[in-house]
Amino acid sequence: MTQETSEGVIPEEAASTNGSAVGGDTFPVIDPTTGQEIARVHEDSPAEVAATVARVRANQAEWEGLGITGRAKWLGLLRDWLVENAEQVADSMQAETGKVRADASNEGFYVADQINFYGSRAARWIGEEKVRPHSLVTFSRKLRIRYTPYPVVGLISPWNFPLILSLGDAIPALTAGAAVVMKPSEFTPLTLGMIVDAWREEIGGPDVIGVVNGTAEPATALIDEADFIGFTGSDRTGRLVMKRAADTLTPVSLELGGKDPMIVLDGADIDRAAEAAAWGGMMNSGQICMSVERIYVERPAYEPFVEKLVEKVADLKQGPDGADYGSDVGAMTSPNQTGIVEGQVEDAVREGASALTGGSRREGEGDYYEPTVLVDVDHSMRVMRDETFGPVVGVMPVADEEEAVRLANDTRYGLSATVFGPRRKAEEVARRIECGAVNVNDVLFNALTPGIPMGGWKESGIGWRNGSAGIRKYCRSEAIVTARFPNLPEPFWFPYTAERRSVINRITRLVTARGRDRIGS
Repeated sequence: MTQETSEGVIPEEAASTNGSAVGGDTFPVIDPTTGQEIARVHEDSPAEVAATVARVRANQAEWEGLGITGRAKWLGLLRDWLVENAEQVADSMQAETGKVRADASNEGFYVADQINFYGSRAARWIGEEKVRPHSLVTFSRKLRIRYTPYPVVGLISPWNFPLILSLGDAIPALTAGAAVVMKPSEFTPLTLGMIVDAWREEIGGPDVIGVVNGTAEPATALIDEADFIGFTGSDRTGRLVMKRAADTLTPVSLELGGKDPMIVLDGADIDRAAEAAAWGGMMNSGQICMSVERIYVERPAYEPFVEKLVEKVADLKQGPDGADYGSDVGAMTSPNQTGIVEGQVEDAVREGASALTGGSRREGEGDYYEPTVLVDVDHSMRVMRDETFGPVVGVMPVADEEEAVRLANDTRYGLSATVFGPRRKAEEVARRIECGAVNVNDVLFNALTPGIPMGGWKESGIGWRNGSAGIRKYCRSEAIVTARFPNLPEPFWFPYTAERRSVINRITRLVTARGRDRIGS
């Protein structure tokens, strides 16, 4: 299976060293800021993937048996390790991704927050649930819903957020009682592997977390072996994942990227809107599925907005940094993705677009693409249709909000969006955007709010992260129905008689009909 995703080459991307056999094929991990090899990682064979899944599967029942409180205690130790080793995690993250320090530092704390969030809410969301009878007929039964985890959850994650999109997804699955096997990108396997090693060797946690490494082959094997698959990547690869999972009727959750619009209405706070566009488009070098990639501005606000946006983007500092937090925009993690970004910008310029700042790879050491603002763009250009996944935004003037909404919805994607303007009007526009989340006078904040669902419409995916849906998707529901009065006769059972049916008909009419129809003629 080829796994090129919106984030670059993904499904086949590899994972950590944890649990892998010694010897065999290896692949390099490259520092994007220098182009130098920093490690070699063993690539797991399908047999090794099967062995890893079998190993954690053997321990899953005991993990589930700890109960929500017992599992929360272990995961709390992982949270504490992440907080105490935040600098070590950020160092490793920067080395394999090329992120600036600020972006690299976010990931461990995101996972720690997920542990707190689901640990405090799991009992409410996946504890045994009482269901109130909806009528006199069902009152004769005691109704319960029990949530039981899929034994082994497989997660195939990309390179743009090596922890958030792997371990961050694993936390609700582990909290639910599942065992987890993760396959990260082959570009970024090191930090996840280090943390899983710490879980087993330093924390001494139960052996219910595994990592496998490689490209297409171990990804395919994981789909075949796991009981549930979570995938983050391109819509093209997502289709391949879903097709493979269909062979075993394995349920999937797919987050497949986006081409997220931003609308700036007349009357918006131009300074705040421009700052939001700069951060929402360039943060993490634009390598976010919810990055602002295309901007539609009502004509009265267009020129001042573009002027402010170009000023802010041109002032961004790009390059490697460390604990001094000296840079704003880092390197491109995947050379494949840099080529995609470069191709889209060159195509747009050939078709009449102009780069008011940036517009090319940065010369010198490392794989950097300049933060870029394009104008004179339209929907005939790939840069306004296809996911860019780099530090590039295209800005178009529009006549009014109707045109803005039409263009915002003119896409096969529907992950998230942003609207700036007078609050009441902006909220009205937000409700007309066809996507899973809209930020009003804000940007990207929905991803930082675990209490609300995160997922896409159209070709942006199937399933949801966060909220109750983010943990219940890792569970199978079991309805338990208990007779309250087992010694009484059952009117619906055999034998069928005219007299009994007459009584049942009168009772059901009384229960289900409304108004005069309850009594009948």
